[in-house]
Amino acid sequence: MGLLAFVVFGLLVGLVARALMPGMQRMGIVATVVLGIVGSLVGGLLASLVYGGHPLDLHAAGIVGSVLGAMLVMFLIALGPRGRAAV
Repeated sequence: MGLLAFVVFGLLVGLVARALMPGMQRMGIVATVVLGIVGSLVGGLLASLVYGGHPLDLHAAGIVGSVLGAMLVMFLIALGPRGRAAV
């Protein structure tokens, strides 16, 4: 897959994941593309763990797996600290 196609795929996956995830996500176009690409890799990792194969094999998942991976990444980011010091 060419680099441009991978970026467009990441953008589409990121947009779909952001639309399906409840709440407001404040991120720009670049962060949405990165979210889609990382979600594709996370979805591929989870698919390799479920269906067998070496867990360190990085490959792109299908659209559904990529969207689920991106939603998982957004969920994990939302659990993290908000940038405020703990009191």
